[in-house]
Amino acid sequence: MKYNLQDFANRLEKMNVSLSDSQMEQFVKYYELLIEKNKVMNLTSITDFDEVILKHFVDSLSCVKAVNMNGVKSVIDVGTGAGFPGIPIKIVFPQISVTLMDSLSKRVGFLTEVIEALDLRDISAVHGRAEEMGQDPQYRERYDMCVSRAVSNLAVLSEYCLPFVEENGVFVSYKAGEIQDEVKGAEHPIALLGGRVESITSFDLPDSEIKRTLLVIKKTGKTPEKYPRKPGMPAKKPLT
Repeated sequence: MKYNLQDFANRLEKMNVSLSDSQMEQFVKYYELLIEKNKVMNLTSITDFDEVILKHFVDSLSCVKAVNMNGVKSVIDVGTGAGFPGIPIKIVFPQISVTLMDSLSKRVGFLTEVIEALDLRDISAVHGRAEEMGQDPQYRERYDMCVSRAVSNLAVLSEYCLPFVEENGVFVSYKAGEIQDEVKGAEHPIALLGGRVESITSFDLPDSEIKRTLLVIKKTGKTPEKYPRKPGMPAKKPLT
């Protein structure tokens, strides 16, 4: 099937991102795998090619507006779902080591298929809960960047994500719209977890009215051993 890829290229160009032909082919294959698998399991409600390009691929790569990705060596994507933003980041920045984490084994199976089909190297999809994996020495404070497009409250997300980040690394939370009040309410929990808010970047996605806010939290010290708490606790009793 033929796709109009020029709009994709143009949108990325506005973020100073360019793709080789092989990278563009990887995105097309990723889209086709996503749509095919979506017929038998719920991966995304967005299936139109142009919408997937904008709302999943371009959005995933919008992290370049807040972080110099050329300085990043390792990324963990917490609650990755269908692979966003982790797989687009891996395609565009193949030198980065990527871990995709999700609590649903079927999604992890799909992600493994995508990794193999796109011939991606130094990337893995792992099944687990953030509360448990954040206590595992194999993953705890092993990454210089954690990303998440999950929609949880920022205090909850920070408890899920900051334990994975090494000192001087960053957690980038993809949020929608204005988040000033949410950030204010999460400042103390973030500090408890060894972090501080470094920047808030709000913008419209290229050629759209879709609002995106990227919150960058710097890891300034080690996360106390008691965090993250047992599975279910961060969401049930968010830190205050």
